[in-house]
Amino acid sequence: MMPSHAIAGEETGGDPEHLTQTARHQAQVDPLAALRAPGDPPWDVYLTGTVFLDIVFTGLDTAPVRGTESWARGMGSSPGGVANMAAALARLGLRTSLAAAFGDDHYGEYCWDALARGEGIDLTPSRTVPGWHSPVTVSMAYEGERTMISHGHEPPPEELAPDCPPPARAAVASLTPGRRAPWIAEAARKGTRIFADVGWDDTGAWDLAGLADLEHCEAFLPNAEEAMRYTGSSCPKAAAHALTEHVPVAVVTLGAEGAYAVDRRTGETAEVPAIAVEALDPTGAGDVFVAGFVTGTLAGWPLADRLALAGLTAALSVQEFGGSLSAPGWSEIGAWWRRVQSLDTQNPAALRRYAFLDPLIPTHLDRPWPLRRAVPTIGFGRNA
Repeated sequence: MMPSHAIAGEETGGDPEHLTQTARHQAQVDPLAALRAPGDPPWDVYLTGTVFLDIVFTGLDTAPVRGTESWARGMGSSPGGVANMAAALARLGLRTSLAAAFGDDHYGEYCWDALARGEGIDLTPSRTVPGWHSPVTVSMAYEGERTMISHGHEPPPEELAPDCPPPARAAVASLTPGRRAPWIAEAARKGTRIFADVGWDDTGAWDLAGLADLEHCEAFLPNAEEAMRYTGSSCPKAAAHALTEHVPVAVVTLGAEGAYAVDRRTGETAEVPAIAVEALDPTGAGDVFVAGFVTGTLAGWPLADRLALAGLTAALSVQEFGGSLSAPGWSEIGAWWRRVQSLDTQNPAALRRYAFLDPLIPTHLDRPWPLRRAVPTIGFGRNA
């Protein structure tokens, strides 16, 4: 199917209630509109983690060569780290609350402003840490891959995630082998649905028992290699089924082959192939995938539709550079859907796979093709 490009968001500000309205306005679609009722939690999704300032260089023909100077044809800056996930959720119309430490330097101020005012994300649980500089990642994108260099210091312990998170329909957690995060159990006890991913196990143990907080999770979303290592399975699909002995829903991403999911409670299985695109920068694609799956789950969609939205949003994101910069919203999704329907060469079966998008995308989201997001740069004034 055809690629898509992103467009610029709007910049507003205000208190948490206004930020909620801002997020809905930017997203232009509320996927949970039919489910909302008085007494609902104030937030759809809560998450916590480290916010980086990402500086991304693109347009490199090859990897930098030792002892030489390379010039990039493009550069952008944006909040990264956990901000990739937060931005992806907000752009899909979910009311998103983030707990993170921000440096009191210009980088921290920029990231705070971009998330709160630019994306409508609630930062009430977040804190600015005096005397702490923002973590920074420099990313170089070339040949569809990326190389990253990061620098940062741990914030003071009192500035980490609160043990009592705000009420939310769902939370996204990154599990750490051998370590519990107290807020996960507390959120689950209050009825928050926990969606978890995991990073590479540097210890080499690959012991599911070490992921103690998995017992509180509704869904676990590892990649194929992680899933097979944790379960000792020889193929990703077998690994997904094995994981459902520990968590109700297992979703295994298969890279260029798409994704496979199993829901133990309903007996559903689903496999959705990847959308063929020309990847510019894969930074944040995994976060965008999780955001799409969370959105479809909270909306009550069938497993296959949730998987399809997750794969689609990830595919759209890799065609732009940066993490939070590239996360698509409903304008991008709508433009892509109208574009692929207009092509005579499309496979009818493939189009039917995404027909669930039709009632979600109002006609006023029809935008010219292609779309491209404006690239924010530190240093320009608001009227630049």
